[in-house]
Amino acid sequence: MTAIDPAWLAATEFIDHEHPAIREFVAARVGACRPAKRNSRQTESGTAKQQALSLYYAVRDGIRYDPYSASMQREAMRASTTLVKRVGYCVPKALLYAACLRAVGIPARPGFADVRNHLSTEKLDRLMGTDIYAWHGYVSLWLDGKWVKATPAFNLEMCQRFGVLPLDFDGEHDSQMHPYNSSNQRHMEYVKQRGEFDDLPYDELVADMLRMYPQLVAVSEGQAGDFDHEAIARPAA
Repeated sequence: MTAIDPAWLAATEFIDHEHPAIREFVAARVGACRPAKRNSRQTESGTAKQQALSLYYAVRDGIRYDPYSASMQREAMRASTTLVKRVGYCVPKALLYAACLRAVGIPARPGFADVRNHLSTEKLDRLMGTDIYAWHGYVSLWLDGKWVKATPAFNLEMCQRFGVLPLDFDGEHDSQMHPYNSSNQRHMEYVKQRGEFDDLPYDELVADMLRMYPQLVAVSEGQAGDFDHEAIARPAA
């Protein structure tokens, strides 16, 4: 049996689950913030899984995805900031989900991977300068005695608009980006795993973002973009 590291439940600078806004958000969806009951294995499993699923969909669909919200300011990366603004890209949304999980006693770690994005928009293509998206964020959480991955990045409305299959999560199997969209075009391809962490590796992430995507970061500081009003310009073969 894996020993639970206290770091997987701790409030941190970026996974700030003790913030009042996060406590209220969690309480409104799964009840008061407290560890899942541990009276029996069955009770623990069922309660934790139900909480994890409710919080997954609350973050996935309640926080609008926008890649132009990719500010590199420390404050902008905090889970509480993403919740208050109700908009974020994959990394802040993953940190928010991890914060919600830790708030109810479910061990969680943010994880990161580099992906090749086969579907994009003309503006995002221009700002990125590449189809490799480094530091794509997801969450690894401990349920039923094992780690499972969940990716609450793309909200349902955005998926429907772009013809992307929404990522569901059942608490038992990894939920990561689909390789194909609803039209059977190439979508996401995982090319490199960067690992899972107790908190956001802020300095390393920011250094790479500024080096790899300076134009995207420049237009993202202090504002959310107009991603909801763009059309896919690069469908893959």
